[in-house]
Amino acid sequence: MSRSIEVSFYISPDELERLYAGTARNVYTTARDGRSVSFPLRILQPFITHHGIRGSFRIYFDERGKFDRIERLDG
Repeated sequence: MSRSIEVSFYISPDELERLYAGTARNVYTTARDGRSVSFPLRILQPFITHHGIRGSFRIYFDERGKFDRIERLDG
C-alpha cells in the first residue's frame, strides 16, 4: 500500500537554473496538511516548462518511505 502527500508550489525558471547549477538534490516544502517534506528534485523533471514548475501534485511513497511516483493534480 502506497502512502501519499499533496503539495502545491511554484519554482521559477531562475530558481530551477540555480538548483540545477548547484548541488541541490532535494526540494523542501510544506504539504497541504502542514507536514514538512523533502523529495528528490529529479522527480519533477517531467513537469518542467519554460515557466518553471507550478502546480499541485500528489507524491506517492512506498512502505519504506521511498519515492514511488508523482502525479499532477491540476491541469
